[in-house]
Amino acid sequence: MSSDTPAYVIGHITVKDAELFAEYRAQVPGTIAPWGGELVFRGAKYCVLSGEHDHHDTVVIRFPDQNALEGWFNSEAYQALIPLRTQAADMVLVGYSEG
Repeated sequence: MSSDTPAYVIGHITVKDAELFAEYRAQVPGTIAPWGGELVFRGAKYCVLSGEHDHHDTVVIRFPDQNALEGWFNSEAYQALIPLRTQAADMVLVGYSEG
């Protein structure tokens, strides 16, 4: 596992409950900051250029390295948000690193 290149979380999201999702979304930044993470992009799909993609929203979060990404995801602070996330949205989170 390399720890010298940035790592990214890309989330593909379909919101089920807008109110709950807003609550979840408001709490996530506080969980990523201790790990050096930063929100790179948050947006809504406007077209699919190739293939199929059912989710409507996307988020990209950058971390300093894979260790920070995994530390964030496995942290007590983020794990505590997962039940809310599950109620609020269908979400696929994928970790990527450069290389």
